[in-house]
This record gives sequence, C-alpha cells and structure tokens, in this order.
Amino acid sequence: MRNRLFAIITAGALGCATALPASAMWVASWVAPPHAPLATEGPFAAASYDNVTLSQILRVSEGGNKLRIRFSNRYGAGPLAIGAARVVRIDDAGKEIEGSSRALSFGGTGEAVIPRGAPFASDVVTLDVPSLSRLKVEFYLPKATGPCTCHLTGVDELAVSPPGNFVGKPFTPVSKAQFRAFLAVVEVDSPKALGTIVAFGDSITDGVGATAGANRRWPDILANRLQAAGQRWAVANSAISGNRILSPGMGESALARFDEDVLSLPNVKYLIVFEGVNDIGNRFGVRGPNQPNFPGLDQPEITVEQMIAGYQQIIARAHEKGIKVIGSPIGPYKGASYWSEAGEAARQKINDWILNSGAFDGTTRLDLAFADPADPRQMREGYHMGDHLHGSDAGLKAVGESIDLKLFKRVK
Repeated sequence: MRNRLFAIITAGALGCATALPASAMWVASWVAPPHAPLATEGPFAAASYDNVTLSQILRVSEGGNKLRIRFSNRYGAGPLAIGAARVVRIDDAGKEIEGSSRALSFGGTGEAVIPRGAPFASDVVTLDVPSLSRLKVEFYLPKATGPCTCHLTGVDELAVSPPGNFVGKPFTPVSKAQFRAFLAVVEVDSPKALGTIVAFGDSITDGVGATAGANRRWPDILANRLQAAGQRWAVANSAISGNRILSPGMGESALARFDEDVLSLPNVKYLIVFEGVNDIGNRFGVRGPNQPNFPGLDQPEITVEQMIAGYQQIIARAHEKGIKVIGSPIGPYKGASYWSEAGEAARQKINDWILNSGAFDGTTRLDLAFADPADPRQMREGYHMGDHLHGSDAGLKAVGESIDLKLFKRVK
C-alpha cells in the first residue's frame, strides 16, 4: 500500500518537472530509513519542531547531474508542512560551494504538505554532484510537526535554527543533534551508474561507534572502494539501529519495512543482509545493567527455524524484483550485555545455514572481519567501541575492506 501511495504522490510531485531522458539512471545515493518515535514523552521522547528551519549534512555515494530528495512523514501524527527547502553542495570544511545552491520545489511550488504516513519526493533539480561529495539540505517547518519521523543514528550534523525561515540564510543553531529528521532518500541521475547496492541491517551497519561526520561506517568504506576501483555503484545504507528480522524494536522489523526501505529505492541490483544479532541477543540473553531499556525491545519466543524462514522471505521478495542477495553470518558478540551460551548456539546454527544452504546468491564474511582470531565468538580488541557489539572506526573499516568487489557485477 505504501509503495502504491508513493508512486501516486511521486507522479504528482514530478508532474511539472522536465521529462527525463531515456538514458536516465536513477540510483539511491544516500538513505536514512525513518522509524517510529520511541516514545512521545519521557527520556526517549522523539523531537518535535514548530516554526524552525532544519539543516542536515550528508554525503552521497554515487554522483550525478540531477537529483531529487524524498522526504518522509511515515510516522507522523498529522500532515507535515514544508514552507521552503533547498539543497547546496558543501566542501569538507562545511563551506557552501558557490553556484551550487538549488531551491527545491514540489509539483512546481516551493511548499508542500506531506500527508500522514506518506513519503514525498521533490521535483528534479539539475546539479552536478560528484561522487562522495557532501550536501546540505535545509527546510523550513512552519507548523508544529508532532513527534518526528526520524532516523535515530544519523552520524552527522542536524542543526535547528531560531524561530523562523532561515532557508538559504546563515543562522546560529539553537541546538544540534546527530539524527535525521523527515529526510529519507537522495536520488541522483547518473547515466554511468551500474545501479544501487543496499546494505540492510541494524546498528552495526547503521554506524553506532563510528566517528560522527567522518563517513566511516562500513557501507561508507565500501562506497569509497567501489569509486576508487571505477565501479559506479550507489551504496544505500538502509540499516536501523536496534532492528530485528522478526520483531519490531527501534523500528519495524526487517520483514515489515523491507518494501519501503529496499524495494522502493531505484535500480536496486544487490542487497547485502547483515542482521540478526538483536533477534537472538534479546531472545536468549539477559539485558545487562548498561543496556538501555528502550521501548519495544522485549523479544517474543523465536526459534532458529523461524529466523531462517525470515531470511528466506527477504531473499524471495528480493528475487521477485530481480535483486541478487548477498548474506553475511551474524557477527560475534561474546562480552556484549545480552550474550549467552544459548544465543551463541543459535548464532552458530543460523550462520551455518547462511553459509551452506545455497539460499543466497553469494556470501561475504563480515563476521570474520570483526572476529578475534583467538576466540571467534568475540570481537577483536580495538575493533569494537567498548561494548563488544558495535564496531569502532578500525573495526568498521576492516568490515568494509573485507568485501570482495567481484561480487558486484553488471546486472541488466
């Protein structure tokens, strides 16, 4: 239903734009899948905004000569009003690049009202965007938004203005954060692109533990390597921290969000699945004193067989769309607050199936890139952020560098 709604909205939003040439190759160059607010009050209450401008910095993977931006009100309590918006290229120091500012329009107008539950794409703008370059997206929110449709682990800057419309104007932020608000996808038109590779997972892929603003998540490292090798793939990071295959947590389950966060992206050719540790950790482990009791993380009874069935569903749905699926075994997590012998036994059984069932089109050993050679059940010292679960910059770099680029071949 969401895909159908997005198609209708996008058709309307793009109706006033110039017709796309036959050579257009749209890819998802940057993604931050939104999730429902953790709470509307208390310590985990979602942010809300009224009469302010948000400025968000991001880095694209593949470049192009046109772009459009997909906003999201997927979990909004009501319609979301955007009073003005723009995109501009910035350099590594955050300075705007002269001549690169573009106003965003929606169906030919500078304003939009995004229905509750819907994505909403801007019109196409012409802008030369180099691969691995940085963008700043600004938009004015003239009315109260209610709890934010956000992506919690942004690993880059979100700045909030004083009251008023500051789109295209300098301002001193009244607050800053490292999450994404209402900003879901940046698509670029790159006639030389080979397609989109989607990284699908949890906080390990989302970048918990990575240095903010440095683009050191393992999908970022993969994008760097592909571009250096002359392989023009967009890499879309569709991970959500706390995500699980079978059950909702911090976000809908992988099965529930798959259509919106993978299949709705343009020209997806490959899907890398690196997920499952939160299913088995929360099912078999005992939450430790240092692990936050986020809402929704209680885990119902699950079995190894149910986990395998979940992976099979992902593979089948991807194959229906002609997407090749690359699986990785679940990574080591001994020493993490929710590790247990029972969870480790489940991990070993699931990993054996991932590697030996033949269900995936290919496999990659992201788990071994993290693993301690002396005890592969745990992460190598220095490769985690201190919690034995999330990668450090060094660990995430090792994961991104472990992937064989020959896995990604041109797909018609």
